[in-house]
Amino acid sequence: MPATGTRLTINDHSRDASGMRYVYPVVSRRAGGVSIGINLNPNNACNWRCIYCQVPGLTRGGPPPIDLHVLRGELATMLDEVVQGDFLRTRVPEGQRRLIDIAISGNGEPTGAAEFPDVVEIVIDALQQRQLLPAIKLRLITNGSLVDRVAVRRGLRRIGEAGGEVWFKVDAVDAAGLARINNVRLKPATVERRLGDCAALCPTWVQTSLFALDGKLPSEREIGLLVDFLGRFHGRIRGVHLYGLARPSAQPEASRLQAVPAAWLDQVASRIRETGLTVGVSP
Repeated sequence: MPATGTRLTINDHSRDASGMRYVYPVVSRRAGGVSIGINLNPNNACNWRCIYCQVPGLTRGGPPPIDLHVLRGELATMLDEVVQGDFLRTRVPEGQRRLIDIAISGNGEPTGAAEFPDVVEIVIDALQQRQLLPAIKLRLITNGSLVDRVAVRRGLRRIGEAGGEVWFKVDAVDAAGLARINNVRLKPATVERRLGDCAALCPTWVQTSLFALDGKLPSEREIGLLVDFLGRFHGRIRGVHLYGLARPSAQPEASRLQAVPAAWLDQVASRIRETGLTVGVSP
């Protein structure tokens, strides 16, 4: 746990703040309160390498084996500190002192863990034992790249059954943008299919990061493609979380990235809303 008196802020999402292996608390600007994170990638490995990623020492790869006994104990300790202890009063800024969710996320793609479905069950059980469902949501933050796996689909379905939801990363919808931003070779049609499959299994939001690269905003063509892509999911996804750069990247491209003007981000959000989708904006 963080040292007494240490306050969490939206600018510090350190996975080491709790002193635990898998479980960490953050103040989430998108969720609007305290999120208990579950980091299934303590080795800082991911199958993508997004140029805005804040994970230092990021490597390509998957998670190590997850010690479910340790994870279960850490989650129980953290939940009890937040729900029954003085964690919110002593560690969280006023106005943010509420538990919003448990988010399976961390320093890489969490669905790459072979134990992912078991982790979902552990979280659901911990919330049920404390009678926190459905008020406290279980969220999965994912790049959606492993939705085709049977075990991942099983976990997604269970999240949906527990009243939870998925935040599915879509930063670009053309092959060049996916290569430039996420460093993956991926067909846009594959992204569209995986997002549709995910949304059919579990309530799903799209999360999109927009930023300037080398001083240039995303082009009109790129924004047009994004708006058209998202519009095709009207009625199938819950909405879109649109956000800018809140914390510096830890990737080699960091010096090339700049935050977009809030007014410009609002304009993009307005265009997406014209498709009928709900859009939240976090500059």
